[in-house]
Amino acid sequence: MTPPEAPAAQAGNTPPAVSVCLEVLKKRSDFLAAARARRQGTKGMMVQARHRGDDSDTIRVGFTCSKKVGNAVMRNRAKRRLRNVARQVLSHEGRAGWDYVLIGRADATIDRDFAALKTDLSSALKKLHSAS
Repeated sequence: MTPPEAPAAQAGNTPPAVSVCLEVLKKRSDFLAAARARRQGTKGMMVQARHRGDDSDTIRVGFTCSKKVGNAVMRNRAKRRLRNVARQVLSHEGRAGWDYVLIGRADATIDRDFAALKTDLSSALKKLHSAS
């Protein structure tokens, strides 16, 4: 007996909430390498980006918020908003073979309008990639 998800997967549907090309950064060394590379600040977040130099077709992204953002509840809320923005923007405007780190800002990432956060990330990506 086949699971109920099998026919939908064979029909060519994409996974619901996660883009196929995005991977999450987990190693501290990857975050540190991105911190040494290009960065672009916006009102809602700081974006760090680096080209990995390999021929991978994946986009890797990491998220972080310092204690300046607030307590654990506020930091997690800020990271959730950054994850949603990354899913919607990086899957279209990010470049394969690049690592991106999105850093939440105190009093801005949580309170900023979601459409404005998307615009912030798009404009930061344009500035970061125009230098390359």
